[in-house]
Amino acid sequence: MREEPVATRIPRRGVVNWKVIAWLMGVACVFVLTVAFSRWRSDKLRKQRFSEPRREKIGRMMVWFDEQPDAVFDMWQPTGPHSNLRREDYADPETCRRCHKKNYDAWFEHPHRKMNLLASEDSVVGDFSGEREINYRGGTATFDRSEQGHSMTLARDGQSRVYSVEETIGSRFFQYYVGHLVQGPEAPEHPMYHVDFVLPFGYWIDQKQWVPVVHVSEEVADDLRDDPFDVASSAVDGKDYYSYHRHCANCHSTFALGDLLLKAFPRLGKYSPHSLHFSMPGYVADAHPQLWPTGKRSFDLTEDELAGIMSAVGDLQAAEHGVSMGISCGACHLGLKEHAEGRMKKPPFFPNSPHLHIEYADEEKKENISFGRTPRTLNSICARCHTGKRPEYGAGMSTWNSIEFSDALKSPCFTKATCVDCHEPHAPIGKVWKKTAAQDDASCMKCHPRFASKKALQAHTHHPLDSAGSRCMNCHMPRLNEGLQAMVRTHLIFTPTNPDMIESNEPNACNMCHADKPIDWTLDHLSEWYDAEFNDKSIDFSYKPREQPVAIGWLNHHREAVRLVGADSLVRSGATWALKDLAGALDDDFMVNRQFARIGIEKLTGRSLGATGYRFYMTRDERKAPLVRVRDELLKVQSSATRPGTVGRR
Repeated sequence: MREEPVATRIPRRGVVNWKVIAWLMGVACVFVLTVAFSRWRSDKLRKQRFSEPRREKIGRMMVWFDEQPDAVFDMWQPTGPHSNLRREDYADPETCRRCHKKNYDAWFEHPHRKMNLLASEDSVVGDFSGEREINYRGGTATFDRSEQGHSMTLARDGQSRVYSVEETIGSRFFQYYVGHLVQGPEAPEHPMYHVDFVLPFGYWIDQKQWVPVVHVSEEVADDLRDDPFDVASSAVDGKDYYSYHRHCANCHSTFALGDLLLKAFPRLGKYSPHSLHFSMPGYVADAHPQLWPTGKRSFDLTEDELAGIMSAVGDLQAAEHGVSMGISCGACHLGLKEHAEGRMKKPPFFPNSPHLHIEYADEEKKENISFGRTPRTLNSICARCHTGKRPEYGAGMSTWNSIEFSDALKSPCFTKATCVDCHEPHAPIGKVWKKTAAQDDASCMKCHPRFASKKALQAHTHHPLDSAGSRCMNCHMPRLNEGLQAMVRTHLIFTPTNPDMIESNEPNACNMCHADKPIDWTLDHLSEWYDAEFNDKSIDFSYKPREQPVAIGWLNHHREAVRLVGADSLVRSGATWALKDLAGALDDDFMVNRQFARIGIEKLTGRSLGATGYRFYMTRDERKAPLVRVRDELLKVQSSATRPGTVGRR
C-alpha cells in the first residue's frame, strides 16, 4: 500500500493574530483606566483638600499643607508679588557695607556675627594646643589641633573617644563647640558619628580654662547630669536628641525667613505680629524644588510624605543652605537683594511673598496693615529667636537667659515699647552694660513722664535721688535672670509688691539690695509706701525663721534659681558678714550655682580660691577637702565683719 505524502502547511497572508491584538488592547484598556482612575482620584482628592485642607495653626500663623484656589487667599491681604523670604532674595553682608559702613562695622564686632561659625584658626578661641586638660568625673578631656582641624578627646577607664570640632558657638564669655564622634568604641551606625551636637566641654574665655557645658537643655542637679564619658552603645529610641542643627542652629545662624517659618513654625507662629497664612507647598516648590516630588501636587501626597518634606526643611544646615553662619543683616532686615541692587528704594521690615498672606486690619473695609517699621514688626524680629520656654518664678518671668522677649511680652509696657528703645541693634553690648543708670531711667521716662520731675520721682521711690533705690530698673527689672557668668536683669517689667514673689519667699527687689533685713522690715515699708497687703499665713509658712535676713533664707531655698539670686544679692550688697553662709553655696547640688558663687565670693573678698584646690565642677566627694580650706580662708575675712542683728516681727 502506497504511503500518502504529508501536506506542506503554508501560512496564509493577511491572517490576523487576534491573541496579540487582544493582549495589546487589554494593556491599553488597563492604561486608560489607570489614567482615568488617577485623574478621578486626583480630582476627588483635590476637591476634598479644597473643602477640608490639611493645615495647622499655632498662635497667629496658619500653615497650609494643601494647595488652595486663588479665591481662598483673595480673602486676605497679599504680601507679594515681591519676595524677601527665599535664600536667593538675600544680599551678602559685604554688599550692605558699601552704603551702611557704620552699621556694618558695628555688626562685625557684635557677638551676633560670631554666634555660630565654622571652626577655623580665626574663629576658635579655646586653647587647643594640647597642653590644657580638664579632669571631670574620673575622666580626662584634652584638646588638640592638627592639619585635619581641631579635636576633643575624652578618656576614662582605658576607653577613649575622639570628637571633631566642626563649628563654634559664641565668643563673648564662653565658646562652645559643635562636632561629632570620629573615633570610639561605638559601632559605625551610632548617631554620634553622623549627627553634629554640642560637645561636652567649652572654653571659659575670661578664666582661660575648660569647663563642662551648661544649659544645652535645662540644668539639673549633679546626680542627674549627663556623664560625657558614659555613652549609650546605640541610638536612644531613634530620637534626634543630639542634633545641633535641628534644635539650635535656627537661631544661632541666619536662615531665609521662609525656611524658618517651617523649621520653627511653633515659635514663630506664637510670636507673629499679625495673623499670617503661609502656603507650604507653594513656598517649598518655589524655594526648594529639589525637595518637592517631581510631578506631584500637594493633594497627591500622603501625610508621611508631607512630613518628610517638612523634616527635610528642618534638616537644612546653615553652612550649606543658610544665608550665613552667625546672625547677619538678613536675620533682621530679611532679603534685601533688590534694595542692594538699586531696584527697591526702601525695603519693608515685614516678610513679603506670593505664598504669604495676612489678615486685614479690618475685614469689612479691607483695611491694610502697614508693613513698615511699626512696634509690632520691630519686636517680632527679636521674637524670632529671643523667645521660648524656661522654668519660671512665681510672677511668670524666666529664671535663665535668652528668652527675653517672652518675658517682655508679659509686661504691660510692651503694648507700646520696643526692644530697640533700650538696645542699639547694631552696636555690641560688650561684657558689661554700657548705658549709665541715668540713661536707663531716661528710657523709662519716654512712656512715664509723670516721674520726670525730682519731686515726683522721690515721692514714688521713697529713696534719695540718684541712689540705687531711685533707679527704675532696680525695682522693676531686678537681676533675677541667670546670664552666662553673672545675674542679669529680668525683662518682665513688674511691681516690687508682687504677692506671688513675696508670699512664696522668691526674690523681691527690696531684699535684693537690703540683703541683711528680715521680711517684716520689707512688709512694713511696702505697706507704708504703697498700701500693699499680703497673706500673713503664707508669709509665716514661707519664711522660717521669720526673723533672719531674707537673703540668707534664699540661700537655703528649695529652688536652685532662688538660691542663685540669694548668693548674688549678698555679694552685690557687700555682705562680708555672710561669708560663712556663702561658703555653703560652693557645695550646692547645681554646678551653675557653685560656679556663680565662686565668682561672687572672689569678687567680694578680692581673693582667688584657686590655691585651695577648689573647682566648681568637682564631685561632692572631691569638694570636701578643698571646702575645708575655703571655709578657713573665708572666716579670716568674715571675722572683721559684723553680722546684722535681728528685727522683731511687726
